[in-house]
Amino acid sequence: QVQLVESGGGLVQAGGSLRLSCVASGRTFSSYTMGWFRQAPGKEREFVARISSSGGSTVHADFVKGRFTISRDRPKNTVYLQMNSLKLEDTAVYYCAADSTGWSSRSSNYEYWGQGTQVTVSP
Repeated sequence: QVQLVESGGGLVQAGGSLRLSCVASGRTFSSYTMGWFRQAPGKEREFVARISSSGGSTVHADFVKGRFTISRDRPKNTVYLQMNSLKLEDTAVYYCAADSTGWSSRSSNYEYWGQGTQVTVSP
């Protein structure tokens, strides 16, 4: 069993930065692929980024490439999402998720989810 708790969301002006954190509990966290997803009002949840269990491989959605960076600190059981050059369209609830079985961008592959943290980008 893995429990995930996100933090770091908030209100930021366009062009600003935020760093989201996701702290995981559970002995097997280090073996999981970790992902960040987001869901804006009236829209479906979408993939943002994922990172391999070792931290050696990452994938970012095209719309965040060059602006967002996913990373993980295994001793701290924490995954981060550094978000720079934020845009109005980045406004959403951001979720951290854990996948024990694969390497996927599909939300249905992730077994464990955090409660989400709100990111609001203002003009």
